[in-house]
Amino acid sequence: MDLGTSTARETHHRLQMGIQDVNNTFLNGVLFEEVYVDLPLGYKTNESNLVCKLNKFIYGLKQASRQLFFKFFSTLLSHNFKQSKRDYSLFTFGTGDIIVYLLVYVDDIILASSSKKMMCKVQHLLKFMFKLKVLRDLKYLLGLELARSPKSIVLSQRKYTLSILKSTNFVDAKLSSLPVETNLRMSVSDGDPLHDPSTYRRIIGRLMYLTISRPDITYAVFTLSQFLSKPTTTHLTALHHLLRYLKRTARQGLLFSAKSKLRLMAYANADWAGCPDTRRSVTRYCVFIGDSLISWRSKKQHTVSRSFAEF
Repeated sequence: MDLGTSTARETHHRLQMGIQDVNNTFLNGVLFEEVYVDLPLGYKTNESNLVCKLNKFIYGLKQASRQLFFKFFSTLLSHNFKQSKRDYSLFTFGTGDIIVYLLVYVDDIILASSSKKMMCKVQHLLKFMFKLKVLRDLKYLLGLELARSPKSIVLSQRKYTLSILKSTNFVDAKLSSLPVETNLRMSVSDGDPLHDPSTYRRIIGRLMYLTISRPDITYAVFTLSQFLSKPTTTHLTALHHLLRYLKRTARQGLLFSAKSKLRLMAYANADWAGCPDTRRSVTRYCVFIGDSLISWRSKKQHTVSRSFAEF
């Protein structure tokens, strides 16, 4: 975030965040092709070969989401919004330390700004361009929970974590203090193949989304996701261990402090031949702005390192 000349504490204290919802979302898209659909169920006519020609998009058309976003971003750019080169769904409006950040997800729009006046201006502009509802201050979206105070912002996925535990019957499971056992190294040949690997794959898929706010489980999820093709009982046991850890730390998330200094710091680490099957090393890194963690990753290297000097 570009804080301009304001201090981090002042900007954090004045930060406004809200969510808007676009009415009749796909009706805003422009239909370039000729598309015909069958008559609705229950509609009676003497002509059996009649069809409907669409003038606007409806839910279910494969082009709908793409054309809606094309309509949306082209309209924003024509009103002096700037599109991010790293995330095409992120737009900015304004200059200096008075900037409005706009994030789009289908029919939901998130606005954030340090200027309430500027934010209201953008809301009126959006209402002029699209029919939308100003819902509320941002507190919950796509499984992410946002808690704000004058001192900090906390981002977590508590409800999403509890839903995973409930669906896997781990709500009353014993607690674990670590996401994986110490010095655990798993191989594709460990254990016996699972009769139904779909459950294992479904849980891993949900846990991947949980890593958005849980850097502490990133390595564990990365390791377990390597065995999606042929999971075994050993891998399932490790997955259950991770779920018990989530039971203990369901409320854990990311803390963004208002007192953080504008200093960028990064830490990196790698093991040597950490994968017993491929002998490839695993690299891990995390990036901080002051005391706030903003980026992290755990990934297997593409080549086999012959020594620590090649990391």
